Amino acid sequence: MKSDVEYLEFMWPLRHFLITCGQIGRKSNIMAVSFCMPVSKEPPLIACAIAKEAYSCELIKETGEFIVNVPPPELEPRIYYCGFHSGRDVDKFAETGLTPRPARRVKVPFIDECLAHMECRVKQAMETGDKMLFVGEVVEAYADEDLARGERNVEFTPGGFPRKIYATRFKER
Repeated sequence: MKSDVEYLEFMWPLRHFLITCGQIGRKSNIMAVSFCMPVSKEPPLIACAIAKEAYSCELIKETGEFIVNVPPPELEPRIYYCGFHSGRDVDKFAETGLTPRPARRVKVPFIDECLAHMECRVKQAMETGDKMLFVGEVVEAYADEDLARGERNVEFTPGGFPRKIYATRFKER
């Protein structure tokens, strides 16, 4: 016999990313996401699904830019902080101690403590249920030197399915 389940639970583990958006010196934000993937090699495109009501969604629509930052596992508590707090209410850079740095080709800050960064300009945006799917062209990509030379691996950030984030989808058992 088969039981009804939450389909997302069986798609984990997914890599956690920190998306930055907005502009240095103005409104900027950090958002924790797992729904992010490459969708084309040529041109280089990344798709990220972001909740329509999220502050980051608003900033990305406003600027047409975002950066996908790849955090190391030791940033796990800060990743969760960014996932459970809204940039409308708190300055996530200040609260987490993460360092914003000017990007190379977009006006969005990247996170210095992350291992790799993909600067993106939005090529397409579409509503997909409760999310906006932003397809961004990677206009610049760079990483820590040891990672770029293959002396370090990008590891999955620990953590299982974030049941608390999707709690509204679950029935009491």
